[in-house]
Formats: sequence, C-alpha cells, structure tokens
Amino acid sequence: MENQRAQVLIEALPHIQKYYGKTVVVKYGGNAMINETLKDAVIHDIVLLSLVGVRVVVVHGGGPEISGMLKKIGKQSEFVNGLRYTDRETMDIVQMVLCGKVNKDLVSLLGNAGGAGVGLSGMDGGLFQAVRKIDADGTDYGYVGNIVKVNPEPVVDMLEHGYIPVVSTVALGVDDDTNYNINADLAAAKLAVALQAEKLILLTDVRGLLMDRHDENTLLPEVKVSAVPKLIKDGIIAGGMIPKVDCCVEAVREGVRQANIQDGRVEHSILIELFSNQGVGTMFY
Repeated sequence: MENQRAQVLIEALPHIQKYYGKTVVVKYGGNAMINETLKDAVIHDIVLLSLVGVRVVVVHGGGPEISGMLKKIGKQSEFVNGLRYTDRETMDIVQMVLCGKVNKDLVSLLGNAGGAGVGLSGMDGGLFQAVRKIDADGTDYGYVGNIVKVNPEPVVDMLEHGYIPVVSTVALGVDDDTNYNINADLAAAKLAVALQAEKLILLTDVRGLLMDRHDENTLLPEVKVSAVPKLIKDGIIAGGMIPKVDCCVEAVREGVRQANIQDGRVEHSILIELFSNQGVGTMFY
C-alpha cells in the first residue's frame, strides 16, 4: 500500500514540474457545484494546485442557483438556444446570485480548505467588457453579452500575490449603461487566452467528447483543433457540445496550449488530469 502511494507521488512529480509557475484556468459548473462530495474534491484539488506552485484561476457559473432564486420570486427560467434569456429583473438576480452568494461561498470554501481565494466579478477593473449579444438572424437574448475585451490585470495582480482568483461571469457593458450575463465557458476561454494560460479545463456533466454520445466508452481522449469542423459535419460534435468545443478551439488557436472538456462528476478529476499519466476527458491541442 505504501509503495503504491509513493508510486503515485513519484508519477506526479514531472507533471508538477511541468505546471509549476504556469497558469491553469478552471471553469467550474454543473454537477460538481451541486454535489457536496464533488464540490469538496474540486475545492481541495484547487488548493493543492495553488500550494504546489500552479497559478490557478477559477471561473464559475451558477445556473441552478439562479433558477432556484427565480423560482422563489415566482419567475420562470427561459432559455433561447441553450442560453438563459435575461430580462432586466433576471439580470438583477443573476448579478446578485453570481457575484454575491455563489462567488463568496466558493471563496469561503477555499479558505476553509487552506487556500487564499479572492472573489472578482467581470466588472472589477473592467475584467470583462461586453456588448449585447444579438445573432445574425436577429435572435435576442436580453441582457446576455458577448465579451469584446478582457483586462486580465486584476487577476494577474491576485496571482502575483499568491491568491486564487474566483471570477463570476457578469461583464461590464460598453455599449449601454448595463451589466451583462456571460456564458461561463466563453468567459473562461477568453480569460485563459488573455492570461496565455498553459491549460483551460471546462468541468461538465459528461465524460468528454464521445464518438457515440449514447456510449460513454467511446471517449475521444485527444482531438486536434483542425479535426473539429469534420467532427461537427459528421454529427459527432452536436447540440450543447458545439459551443463548448468552440470555446476550446478558440482558446487553443489564440495561444492556450491545451483545452480540456472533462467530467466534473469524477472525484479529483482536475488532479488526475494534471498530475497523472492517464488524464481524463477530451484534450484539444
């Protein structure tokens, strides 16, 4: 047993050396945010990364909490093409829940686990600047934004001082006197590019990209970004996976070394991916 433990630590060493001093952006959402055991594992993974010298940044969503709060005030959640339709009242709730409750809860959990988390929103220091998202066909999403500029300085300052930045995905509007709700995958990808991160990890509720989405044993462990258009054409990348993959492709094309879509339902999936030979999920490179 001791020998096995030692073996695990020895296997981790070259990976720790590889990521030491490098930036890793983790988009935290889905099941891993709701299930207490998984949440605990993610928090401890992030603290461990920070303590061994990885500059880790957490970008979080909070869909279930937003839906729960809307339900409390008797408001129905509406979705357009997979994005939450955000009217003025919903925008107030989004800002309150994401920048307030969810963000500060994560900072507290990191602190309790021995890490030094600091909460930031996309409005702080103009971190995320956005314009209203309206599709070419005129589809309107309300106060949902497209990021047009990222100012990574507030995050870099926190990293330089040894903190773990925890970023909520509400952006400063630059086309109107408003703030915007931003898709968390998109925000994480844009921030990873601005930080020239070594790796972007999108935690989600599937194993990764599957050749057959009904069979979890058909995982594609690695995908070259140039192969993505054909995978979309062949219907292997479809539905809600398309925007996630697009985020990974954009990040890699813009200078992030690797981007992962991986299963947040697996305990300690972040550590397994970064510090072991086996890895998890699908890596885009």
